[in-house]
Amino acid sequence: MNLPVIGPAAHQRAVDRVQASYRAIPPGAPIRLAKRTSNLFRPRAQPTAGLDVSELASVIDIAADSRTADVQGMCTYERLVEATLGYDLMPLVVPQLKTITLGGAITGLGIESSSWRNGLPHESVLEMDILTGSGEIVTASADEHSDLFHAFPNSYGSLGYAVRIRVRLEPVAPFVALRHVPFADLDALMAAVAAIVTSGSWQGRPVHFVDGVMFSLDECYLTLGQWAAEGTGSDYTGQQIYYRSIRERAADCLTVHDYLWRWDADWFWCSAAFGAQRPLIRRVWPRRLRRSDVYHRLVGMENRYGVTGRIQRRRGRPETERVVQDIEVPLERAAEFLRWFTEEVGMSPVWLCPLRSRQTWPLYPLAAGVTYINVGFWGTVAIRPGGSDGEVNRTIEAAVARFGGHKSLYSDAYYDRDTFAALYGGEQLAAVRDVYDPDGRLSTMFDKVVGSR
Repeated sequence: MNLPVIGPAAHQRAVDRVQASYRAIPPGAPIRLAKRTSNLFRPRAQPTAGLDVSELASVIDIAADSRTADVQGMCTYERLVEATLGYDLMPLVVPQLKTITLGGAITGLGIESSSWRNGLPHESVLEMDILTGSGEIVTASADEHSDLFHAFPNSYGSLGYAVRIRVRLEPVAPFVALRHVPFADLDALMAAVAAIVTSGSWQGRPVHFVDGVMFSLDECYLTLGQWAAEGTGSDYTGQQIYYRSIRERAADCLTVHDYLWRWDADWFWCSAAFGAQRPLIRRVWPRRLRRSDVYHRLVGMENRYGVTGRIQRRRGRPETERVVQDIEVPLERAAEFLRWFTEEVGMSPVWLCPLRSRQTWPLYPLAAGVTYINVGFWGTVAIRPGGSDGEVNRTIEAAVARFGGHKSLYSDAYYDRDTFAALYGGEQLAAVRDVYDPDGRLSTMFDKVVGSR
């Protein structure tokens, strides 16, 4: 059954309420979203006044014939996927976590195993209605208000908030058949990625999805997904854990729904921090609460109250630094970066995901048509004797630049203003802000992402 859509009239009423919420914020006061949830991994200021976007979380309409969907900016991918699969369609790129919103994935970037052929989420956007810092709703596309359209990706709310997004969709099959291909050598793995990107196949079989995991330098896997008309449909929402299956099974098959959300039930592998991978705890942990947004709330509680940190100190263990990052490096430098990362940081497992951007976007300037490897690593490391919190993150930032890469900004960042502006389109961003937020009501991107560090 298709998830009901709200239609244009209900959407317009919701937009009118958001604009009324904007007008209610005192002149000169900063504009922020009044929302409780976030997929960011850095501290968020609690706004004294904010835009009420609670009614901008739905699918407006789906046009199956043209393979497009009109979606409100706070609509989650979980809700959109539920609606589109009813038409045997899906967004071109579906980020791995259910509660990532369309607006969040565009203004803060996102990636998944279809990104090697479809780019990043914003590259499937046809047009957006954006509430700008001046309080106006501006419809932006490649042909209309193109300066705003092209600067919006990776702007993190510094140019406004998308209230309506029109995205392209693609057809799906009922199942995704998987091959977990092992590699004992990183160079061989990267050569395989290059071959797949060129041919769209591996060992004579089509490939539609590609990602991978590095457990160690000599134990790495590429997971190759292929559309399938039938299959068994493995279930990783119960006692079985998806990332462990990569080592245990050479082949697998999931429904398209379960494939898209294969990482969410265990937050990749990070659910282990809460004991959710222990068999006894897993049996009593309700399935409906075994999902990424629940884990994120638990992390937020720890950040607020520091219970684990106090216990660690009482046990005489060293203080830790949070290292939660996704970075992109060119394919030809990726193996070299991973060897450096293993030696200098030493976190594992590490997620690998190839991507190719269709064009160069000013605020996140990946070269068009070049294959990059997204490297995702999420956890903590001990602060070394004499070291300080943030030291490892700063070292990673410098290394990513040396390897010709770029770093996503959903987590901690330590750049100075000049370096940040040079890396993230500062000059173009300032020019667009002058047009659409002349009074500076919206926080700057640097202040949102780096702040007072």
